This record gives sequence, C-alpha cells and structure tokens, in this order.
Amino acid sequence: MPGEKEIRSKISSVKNMQKITSAMEKVAASKIRKAQLQMEASRPYAERIRQVIGHLAYANPDYKHPYLIEREAKRVGFIVISTDRGLCGGLNSNLFKLVINDMVRMKNDGVEVDLVLVGAKAVQFFRRFGGSVIGTASHLGDRPSVNDLIGSIRIMLDAYEEGRIDRLFLYHNIFVSAMSQQPVAQSVLTVSDIDIGEESLDDHWDYLYEPDAGELLEDVLMRYIESQVYRGAVENFACEMAAKMVAMKSATDNAGDIINTLQLQYNKARQAAITQEISEIVGGADAVAG
Repeated sequence: MPGEKEIRSKISSVKNMQKITSAMEKVAASKIRKAQLQMEASRPYAERIRQVIGHLAYANPDYKHPYLIEREAKRVGFIVISTDRGLCGGLNSNLFKLVINDMVRMKNDGVEVDLVLVGAKAVQFFRRFGGSVIGTASHLGDRPSVNDLIGSIRIMLDAYEEGRIDRLFLYHNIFVSAMSQQPVAQSVLTVSDIDIGEESLDDHWDYLYEPDAGELLEDVLMRYIESQVYRGAVENFACEMAAKMVAMKSATDNAGDIINTLQLQYNKARQAAITQEISEIVGGADAVAG
C-alpha cells in the first residue's frame, strides 16, 4: 500500500485537476447561451435561402448557372468543420468517423475526394490519416465570420467551376440539445440534391429576375454557399461548448470519486501507521519490563 505522504500528494494533484475541470465546465456553460443565440440567428436565413436555391433546380430560366447543372460525379469535395480545441468528448471523433465512412464508400464507387478542413482538430487528424487536402482554415475564435471562411469556400468553388470536382458536401455537427450533438453530411452542390420537402414543383414555372438572371443568380448562389458554411461553423461552435461542458462535468465528478477513494486509502494507511506505532510502544514497554 502507498505511504501517507504519497497518497496526500495524489489527493492534492487530483484536487488541483478538479478545480481546473470545474472552471472549464463553468466557462463552457457561460458560452453556450451566446453560441445558441448566434446559431439561432443564422438558421432562418440559411434555411430559407437553401429552400429558394432548391426551387431553382426545378425552375426553367433562360440562363443556366454552372451550379444548377447536374453532372456525373467523378470527383467530389468535402468541407469538414471541426473544433480548434479538444476536451469535448467524442464530438470530433464521431464527425471524422462519418467523413471516413463516406470517403471509403465514394472510393469503392470509383469517386475521388478532395478535402477542405476547417478547425485545427480536422487538420491534425487528416494529416495523420491522409487524404487529398486542398485547403485549411483554423483558429476562428468564439465568433466565426464569413470573412474567415471565404478563402476555404473559394477554393472549393474554383475547383467546381473548373470541373475538378462535380459535387460539394459539408460535414459538421448539429446542435440537438446541450446533452446531444449529431454529425451530419449536407449536400451543397449540385442544387438538385437539395431536399425541398413535400412541395411539388414539377410544373413549368420560374422566378422573375431583375435586372438580369445571370448577375442575380451569381450573387444569390454565392450567398447561399457562404450561408451554409457559416451556419455550419456557428452551429459547430455551439456543439463544442455543449460537449465541453458535459465532458468537464464528467471529469469533475470522476475526480471527486478518485479523491474519495484516495481518502479511504489515506485513512487506512494512517490507521495502519498508528497501529504499528502502538505495537512498537507496547513492544518496547514489554522489553523494558522484562
């Protein structure tokens, strides 16, 4: 059994660790609300513009933007949004599992994959795992902005316009609740893959464009893609804070259990030492009396 001094040292170390995890839990909890407000502010616009773009796939405009033209998928692009920091449970690992499974499935179908990685954890993971990485972005902070993401988005759009990729997918976590986050894959291009729900748009119809369909669609489609990636980044940050709060709460509770166990060991060691000391005193007294 370890000595009293060693056990006291362990208890002190675990208590210090417990203070750190408790502080990190409180910081994450304080950031969740702000992250949720950001997420909720970005959702309506992102969902509405996605619905409008989905309608465009069924429209019959005189001008057909390249993003509206479906073509055979020989190579696809994945934008993967992860966290910059760890200590958030299985949030990133669950996302990477989804990405890898889809990469394997694509490869089995003869389709190659290019990656743009957002977040330091994704960069580190795919540097070890491998893959065709054509762009990265990291350290977006607590309030991601479109300006921080535009470079990564542009890399994929240039590849799509030049015909180097034929589909574009977005991978990130969605915020279900403070206790639950879920990795998802979302089709961004081509727009014909967008699910518009139960609406029926089979009839011949179109939007009215002013001043010009080409100019307007160029701007709207770019805003659509930006909004989807921005929403993914904002929602992923809310997921990070929620997952971190849960993970740090679990770590704090586990530290408490370890401290209790070590305290029992310390009490037993202390009791054994006292018993040994009494035995030595009694033995010494007997020797003197004899």
